[in-house]
Amino acid sequence: MNEIEKLQPSCIWRNFYALTQVPRPSGHVEKVQQFLLDFAKKIGVEAFQDPAGNIVMRKPATPGMENRKCITMQAHMDMVPQKTPESKHNFETDPIEPYIDGEWIKARGTTLGADDGLGVAAIMAVMEDNTLKHGPIEGLITKDEETGMYGANDLPKGQMKGDILFNLDSETWGKFVIGSAGGIDVTCTRKYNEVKTASGETAVRITLKGLKGGHSGLEIHEGRANANKLMARLVQFAIVDHKARLVSWHGGNMRNAIPFKAETVMVLPEDNLKGLKKLVKTMKAQFESEFKFIEDGVDLSLKAIDRPKMKMALDDQTTILRALYACHDGVVRFIPAYPNVVETSSNLAIIDIEDGKAAVQILARSAREDMKDYIVKMLQTCFHLADFKVETGGDYIGWDPNPDSEALHMLLDLYKQLFNEEGIVQVDHAGLECSIILGKYPHMDVVSFGPTLRSPHTTIERAYIPAAEPFWKLLVKALEEAPVKK
Repeated sequence: MNEIEKLQPSCIWRNFYALTQVPRPSGHVEKVQQFLLDFAKKIGVEAFQDPAGNIVMRKPATPGMENRKCITMQAHMDMVPQKTPESKHNFETDPIEPYIDGEWIKARGTTLGADDGLGVAAIMAVMEDNTLKHGPIEGLITKDEETGMYGANDLPKGQMKGDILFNLDSETWGKFVIGSAGGIDVTCTRKYNEVKTASGETAVRITLKGLKGGHSGLEIHEGRANANKLMARLVQFAIVDHKARLVSWHGGNMRNAIPFKAETVMVLPEDNLKGLKKLVKTMKAQFESEFKFIEDGVDLSLKAIDRPKMKMALDDQTTILRALYACHDGVVRFIPAYPNVVETSSNLAIIDIEDGKAAVQILARSAREDMKDYIVKMLQTCFHLADFKVETGGDYIGWDPNPDSEALHMLLDLYKQLFNEEGIVQVDHAGLECSIILGKYPHMDVVSFGPTLRSPHTTIERAYIPAAEPFWKLLVKALEEAPVKK
């Protein structure tokens, strides 16, 4: 038995460990879908895969509790596939390698997938335990939340039976989320001309890595460095001061993760190489100074490479770089009524420039639809001025808080009874599927809670072991105390 499976509560950690052994990166969830269906068949629970690719499990009420409100427990099956530069991990075929480090579970060289594997594990634990007391319950395990909430967006109306929805995708134990930001993907594309490189030019690859990255909703306010924005500054100096020309740019790989790495290839007159090397050294020191106490692993390096045949045409280079330099990234403003909660932000997530094609992906978020529209128009204007085609997609509305929620007050009362402390009610800037599900099932009473995770969407993602047991106790007690259906 793996050491993780021996942790308490074993029902959570055993199922979580089993999930880590099943490849489930966003966009490639076929194996975990089958795993969940096989699990349900093995334990004798009703289950099916709906037309959207979500997995639904159901259990009837414990005898005598048929009059309770039906509770839907919801989590998402996919995980963000991030790995360290030296990792050889293949997310589509290889299991995650979790390990215990003190009070935390971590993964070797990759994201852990506790977001939202712990939520899925909790649903599995409830479904397999026939000693629990509960009214009618169901589990909704959604597909591809991390890349666009596709499972929730395509969830069929009339399929779910729940009166109460427990979203198990929050990441700080003791906090109960009753609202979250909406979001929208902004994709900017254009073609550019290339010209031949010259015999007197030398080529370099500049790599910026070692940044913390992070969740672009939960950690956007912490001032972490965005690799694409830092690289834009360096490239601008290289062009202006050392006559460099851009060949390619690849930065970031997930729309909802702050990019921790960016890499560019440039050519420049051979006589200017010494000056560029000095610039890289200077910028590294400058970035370290700017992000002191925030980033402790800034790694900026230059390597000479074989000269490519083509480089970006000068006019296109000027236009494209101006857009990347001007593009907003980070917090726009905080919620006036909750000054510690981000209202509106954008994340310059992915830049791919090579072979005459430039593509930029940005995730904009806001708790207000008018401010979401504002930030989208800001980004559109920036890239339209640079002749980009700008498209939006994956739009989801924010989740309006309901402080009078019956389910919320039940959870807060049970939390106080079980742990002799007050729970914290909050609104998150991170996007949750609750708003989308509410759009299809407006009668549902929704609260999100979960055990403590840190740095999801990064290779330092970790799950706090001591939070799992009280989370399980509260979930079990809440199922037992489900309100009577009126």
